[in-house]
Amino acid sequence: MGAVKFYADLRSQPCRAVFIFMKANAIQFEMEKVDLFLGEQLQEKFTQVHSIQRVPVIDDDGFVLGESGAIFRYLSRKFNVADHWYPAADLTRQARIDEYLHWHHTNIRVNAMMTFRHIYINKVRGKPIKEDEVRRHKSELSKALNHIASYFLKERRFLCGNDISVADIQALCELMQLDAVREEGLYLSNPIVGAWIGRVKARVQPYLAECEAEGVGMMKQMYEAITSSSKL
Repeated sequence: MGAVKFYADLRSQPCRAVFIFMKANAIQFEMEKVDLFLGEQLQEKFTQVHSIQRVPVIDDDGFVLGESGAIFRYLSRKFNVADHWYPAADLTRQARIDEYLHWHHTNIRVNAMMTFRHIYINKVRGKPIKEDEVRRHKSELSKALNHIASYFLKERRFLCGNDISVADIQALCELMQLDAVREEGLYLSNPIVGAWIGRVKARVQPYLAECEAEGVGMMKQMYEAITSSSKL
């Protein structure tokens, strides 16, 4: 059995989450880069791999699968990873992780992503930032972060229990996208969320740092260069 093919762009939040998960569990993979900024996901070469035209995607010996949540579940079972990531036998803990993964898309992801996109994409393209949209998504993100603190974390160390799970890395990578546009204060200002972020980061090093050069770090450098030049 060969290594898993991993189609990804590490500037994508879910791609980074899957990257960290595979690294943390010593799952052998071959990285196939798909440049989202060049629109390579829309080109025929990638469309032949996966017609939905989104990353991340894995190809495990001919079995092709998209969507990070589905990839987490498949890899957890296929490679028998440590139970805390996505428990095979504990139905209630598994359901709690699933609950977060489903909730994530319409709460943390949509609002963090749209805050980032309205600021970063418009700045890179030299277009005016839609401040009303930024304020709206920031407000909704603040509500979602309060829900993380009061419901998912409560007195737990991690989102779905007292050990790290795929839910934690999914959320971490989404929120850290905001670092690229100097908006990390949106989540770090919540003391419960900020403390949790620190615990998750500590658990996923050095893999988090390994993907930063091609991920948030690269985008942050570009954003700062454009911002600095616009002030001249």
